[in-house]
Amino acid sequence: MKLTSKFTISLAIALTISWLLWSGHFESPFLLGLGAASVAFCLFLSSRMQIIDEEGAPIQLGLRPFTSYAPWLAKEIFISNIQVTRILLKRKIPLHRNLFEVQVTPQSELGRVILANSITLTPGTVSVKAVGDKILIHSIAQTEAEDFMTGEIGVRVCQLERGK
Repeated sequence: MKLTSKFTISLAIALTISWLLWSGHFESPFLLGLGAASVAFCLFLSSRMQIIDEEGAPIQLGLRPFTSYAPWLAKEIFISNIQVTRILLKRKIPLHRNLFEVQVTPQSELGRVILANSITLTPGTVSVKAVGDKILIHSIAQTEAEDFMTGEIGVRVCQLERGK
């Protein structure tokens, strides 16, 4: 893995910005040096582990994940939290646990990873296994989950992939 690849540079920038935002220390050269050492050490480890690629530093997506997809996903997570809470607070818990397989619409490996992770982040569902163009999902309320997983979430991830 080349140390000067665009993914390495983007990861270095992201790590530096993250360190600066989380630490809040801009005045001390010693602390800035420790931050630079931390970033360099993380880059070294990532390079040794050979995980600096389009999944580890997806610069090809630009800011779209933060401006369009993340707010929509946060809204869906909130709605799903409410639905799961309603299910669990009923006197007779109407759990309809089930494993089902859905066809994924994203074409790239990164898109399928984003989709599987988004499913797992949504309360009440877990991506169990992703093979090829199918994802095996465990859900506590199958009907709502199946509608969501086969519908809008796949479309949103495809839009993210295509750059819309």
